[in-house]
Amino acid sequence: MSDSPPYSFTPKRLSGTKVFFVTILSVVIGMFLFFFLLIMLFVTIGALANGSDTISEPIVLEIDLRTPLIDSPVGPTLFGDSPKSVVGIVQSLNRAKTDDQIKGVFIRGETGGMAPASSEELRLALIDFRTSGKFVITHAQGLNSTSVIPYQAISASDEIWLQASTSVSTAGMYSQAEFFGGVMEKVGAQPEFIRHGAYKNAVNSYTEEGFTPEHREAMTSMLTSLFDNAVDNIATDRELSRDDVLALLNTAPHSARDAVDAGLVDTLGYFEDARKYAAEKAGDEDTVFKPIAEYKPKSNFGKPVIALIEGQGAIMSGQSGGDGIFNSATNIGSETMAAGLDAALKDDKVKAVILRVSSGGGSAAASDQIMAAVKRVQDADKPVIISMGQYAASGGYYFAAPADHIVAMPQTITGSIGVFGGKIAFENTFAKVGYNLDSIRIGGDFAGVYNIDEPFTDTQRASYQREMDKIYDDFVGIVAEGRNMSREAVIAVAEGRVWTGEQALERGLVDELGGFETALRAAKRFAELDEDAAVRVKRFPHPKSREELFNDLLSGTASTGRDLERLGALMNMPEVQAAIRMREQAMAAGNELNAQLPTVR
Repeated sequence: MSDSPPYSFTPKRLSGTKVFFVTILSVVIGMFLFFFLLIMLFVTIGALANGSDTISEPIVLEIDLRTPLIDSPVGPTLFGDSPKSVVGIVQSLNRAKTDDQIKGVFIRGETGGMAPASSEELRLALIDFRTSGKFVITHAQGLNSTSVIPYQAISASDEIWLQASTSVSTAGMYSQAEFFGGVMEKVGAQPEFIRHGAYKNAVNSYTEEGFTPEHREAMTSMLTSLFDNAVDNIATDRELSRDDVLALLNTAPHSARDAVDAGLVDTLGYFEDARKYAAEKAGDEDTVFKPIAEYKPKSNFGKPVIALIEGQGAIMSGQSGGDGIFNSATNIGSETMAAGLDAALKDDKVKAVILRVSSGGGSAAASDQIMAAVKRVQDADKPVIISMGQYAASGGYYFAAPADHIVAMPQTITGSIGVFGGKIAFENTFAKVGYNLDSIRIGGDFAGVYNIDEPFTDTQRASYQREMDKIYDDFVGIVAEGRNMSREAVIAVAEGRVWTGEQALERGLVDELGGFETALRAAKRFAELDEDAAVRVKRFPHPKSREELFNDLLSGTASTGRDLERLGALMNMPEVQAAIRMREQAMAAGNELNAQLPTVR
């Protein structure tokens, strides 16, 4: 028997199609080699940059608020660390209080927006850090935001420096919403939405031309609560009366010199001057300024474990974002969060679970999946504590309601116990431009409920209404059971209305006001541990390290390489070559081997 391969060919001139495929293969392989070498370069640079953690000089931690601040840490990307997070900063500041090498904190004051609860939690963490006798100095190249929220974040600093050529624009709070009701009418589009809750205002963007009375009432109440709370915080921190702060806000903007005279700012100077001053306060001109993201909390191996499961962004079925190779965009994937809760349930070392939530809602089904996982943890006699971040509304409140204890910042946005759904019908819009959609429906009338070319039929609307009724009824029942309230009491604070954390506490929707550290103390208490006991806060699921991301990429590259090898082998098979020749002949005759396939919804 011959040892030769089953197929052997005499080299010959490649056809145009084969040249095309060979070229594509070469380009793909070249791209992978390029990215592989580029990634190796970045990984090497990162390793060299982070290779030494041994510093003998005094350290001042730096917090740069000029760049975006997310709520919870996400894993690093291959091209850099994860963005700064509120929870990460809070944990690092808590550790730094007792680290003798850390002398203080230096903040680059922000010039843009910030979520109210994030600003407030950062403020509390800085106040707590200062109880150790260490300093907090902030420098800003202008406080340009007109909102009180960015200023609130730095108001608790020992000293606020401002570049003399700039000003302080802090004036109050301002919110604006978009309404497309008039646009819909002009183009002939017909919004078809069904909602439960007069205050479920997300629908209004499509159906109205401005605020409805309920929408305006809810927004005004929420903004007033946020504003009053922030003004009180600023007055306390700057040792001013509330009336003095209000007067300053009403007469904004203020020049740098006027801001010093009014007590909003302490010193005028450039960034370099403020940094030099911070180094002098640290006691050594060789003081090291270290980004707070590089200063990690203690692991406390061997101590009782408190599981930390974090979710931020829109709630959807499937996997969470934030572990991408090249980015750290976030969403709450129900499968990822449920898996994290189940892993904490099975870990015998876990004494309690903190579920950190920062979400305005999303899929009802995905929220329900997470809620079921919360209950499984509780059924295993492990307490679940909710720590609300920037938002925990609608779906974010749905899976939080059954928890043993709910902690929210006074400025957290929560509630929105309601549901909506629907579509926009473009039948008349399409008719105006001569665009037509034609459909064939087999089976029940509900099969075409999401068609965008026609409004709901009466039957579809009735069926959809029943679906919305059931979701809302379930939502109210879950809140009533979880919060030990009557259905009537829940409905009275529901209707889709949003509340601040402070308002939610008054209405029984949360148990305690505070941030992550407050939730951690509650977790210890529910786990029957001393509130001063050292614990290990362990994240579930564990964020992927840069090395793990790199290994994922290598695995993907290897898999792709094998696929390319298989493709090359297939290209040499007689059957494939015959198919290529048939394709060439058909194209030469002016025919296309394509099929018009139906779309099934």
